[in-house]
Amino acid sequence: MPKAIWNDEIIAESDDTVVVEGNVYFPRSSLREDVLRPSDTHSVCVWKGKASYYTLESGEHRSEDAVWFYPDPKPDAKAVRDRVAFWKDVKVED
Repeated sequence: MPKAIWNDEIIAESDDTVVVEGNVYFPRSSLREDVLRPSDTHSVCVWKGKASYYTLESGEHRSEDAVWFYPDPKPDAKAVRDRVAFWKDVKVED
């Protein structure tokens, strides 16, 4: 089962993932709430739309904007609706 691992902890795990542009998107519901902090960062993808971010934080560990999601993806990107993906120091394993 695919897992997202950060700071030696599993922060998301699900059999219901999709891969878009080489990134594994997990259901938003599979992501641990206790490690999420809101972020004001946004970016724009031409075909997916406006992305929003979360920062990960646990104890003394913090990873700025390591989680992204599309709150209202464009129609061609419906596969990422209600899903999150990871970068920076988050490792995704099968």
